[in-house]
Amino acid sequence: MSALEGSFLGDLTPVEREELAARGRVRDFDRGETLFVEGEDPGWVAVLLRGRVKACSYREFGGETILAVRGPGALLGEVAAIDGLPRSATVIALEPVGALAVTADEFMAFLQVHGRVSVLIMRMLCQRWRDADRKRVEFGMFDATGRVAQRLVELAERFGVPYDRRTGAAGGDSVQITLNLSQEELAGWVGASREAVSKALRTLRRHGWIETGRRRLIVHDLQALRRHAR
Repeated sequence: MSALEGSFLGDLTPVEREELAARGRVRDFDRGETLFVEGEDPGWVAVLLRGRVKACSYREFGGETILAVRGPGALLGEVAAIDGLPRSATVIALEPVGALAVTADEFMAFLQVHGRVSVLIMRMLCQRWRDADRKRVEFGMFDATGRVAQRLVELAERFGVPYDRRTGAAGGDSVQITLNLSQEELAGWVGASREAVSKALRTLRRHGWIETGRRRLIVHDLQALRRHAR
């Protein structure tokens, strides 16, 4: 399966990709560098070519809430470009990132020519809204351990590679999550304190379902995590 399959860029035709690329330029960002800032004017949109980012918002009295993690092929900043309002989230590179940067005006001109792409974006936004609704339901139904299990399942499915726990090499029944999130970032994603997330991870380790290290997380029993997250 292509790494771009199911993404905005992966759903474009070769002609659409070529024309969009001609309207922008490639920009590189280091790990920790900010692409967009919440509240700023929508000057451009980004299409991720490589690397992963987090979309987040900062609470009034401190602390970060992670809204989403996006990978290669994702479209970023399109809502502000379309409605002309300030950006609703800050976007930060979780690792070195390459992105196609297209001005808001050029992006809107591209959509006016390619109506099919406008429909793709509408479907993508509907999926994001459904996902946001699901996460709101999860917050009310599950404790911190359940929400951590849900995010670990998502990370394993999206960013996991097979891992052999006996040899420590690739392959095997376990899954190593390749996206390095700190406990603070995971806490911001599940809507819990760092202490609650640390306790949840200890519980999951005690069951033998996961193994953790410094910015290292391996899932040994994905099915058990799925059951706990229901």
